Amino acid sequence: MEIKKTPFEGLVIIVPRIFEDNRGYFYESYNQESYRQAGIPYVFIQDNQSESIKGVIRGLHYQLAPFAQTKLVRVLTGTVFDVVVDLRKGSSNFGKWYGIELSDKNKYQLLVPQGFAHGFSTLSDKAVLHYKTDNLYNKDSERGIVYNDPLLNIDWKTDPARCLVSDKDAGLSVFEDAEYNFIL
Repeated sequence: MEIKKTPFEGLVIIVPRIFEDNRGYFYESYNQESYRQAGIPYVFIQDNQSESIKGVIRGLHYQLAPFAQTKLVRVLTGTVFDVVVDLRKGSSNFGKWYGIELSDKNKYQLLVPQGFAHGFSTLSDKAVLHYKTDNLYNKDSERGIVYNDPLLNIDWKTDPARCLVSDKDAGLSVFEDAEYNFIL
């Protein structure tokens, strides 16, 4: 596998080594020892999966410390535009967002450390997203930032007039009012 750094400390793209032939392909999507040797020390304890149709925007979600989660995100079917926002006070990228296309074609994985809000928009007719977390879900620590926050000005790569957002996500806080407790 190849580890590609991003401008955000700790946020990396993992490009798996894929073996293809006329039968199809094979790749190791996760091997704790290989990841540890590559400088990714997290122990993942929960797997999550979601399916979304084209135009859906989910996020931006996170959990407050000490229940914050590192996420290892990948797409099993389709294509999404995956977005994170750095909420770590002291980070040179605090309050900035980063986006990358993840798909069943490129097979990229995005490692999202604790201290980032996470979301995605579905670009294909349907997408199935899978992610591992290093901490269990804790409803009381769940927080979020509204997807269309004017200060963040995220380009979700989808028509804002046609996007599908849950009532819960549409009612999230704006960045300036959001509660977070992350320090880099």
